[in-house]
Amino acid sequence: MLRSSDSRTERPPRCGFRSDAGSASLEFVTAGALLLVPVVYLVLTLGMVQGAAFAAEGAAHASARAYVQALEPAEGRTTVDEIVRLAAADFSLDDAPAATEISCVPATADCLQRDSVVTVTVTLDVPLPLVPSALDSSLPLHIPVTATAVQRVSAFRGELQ
Repeated sequence: MLRSSDSRTERPPRCGFRSDAGSASLEFVTAGALLLVPVVYLVLTLGMVQGAAFAAEGAAHASARAYVQALEPAEGRTTVDEIVRLAAADFSLDDAPAATEISCVPATADCLQRDSVVTVTVTLDVPLPLVPSALDSSLPLHIPVTATAVQRVSAFRGELQ
């Protein structure tokens, strides 16, 4: 009696090739690590930019309010610089360069006259994380974040003092 061949029998290994058994997990781990590193870097970068946006917005708003309440423009400028420094430090951006611009409408010598409108613009340069500063000279390796706030000087300024 002839028997049909059993379908469960193993095939002999191909000449010169090794078995693939167990390589899928190695490929998964390798591919996962290669994809995870850029995602983690992106999350770090976006977190720093978001923190800088919060710092710049808060600093601009507080600076505009403090400037219009100052007695002299020089005192207001000193207060604005201190507010920007503290806001950047609150979000661990101590090393980030900050620029502050104060403008007034109408453009007169005294920004603190009654009913003038003061605009404060704060710009923070966020350095990219884990990038050496030596490369910054050849490539722009920072992200500028800008916020603006507007505040009107009180019409009753000086009457209560």
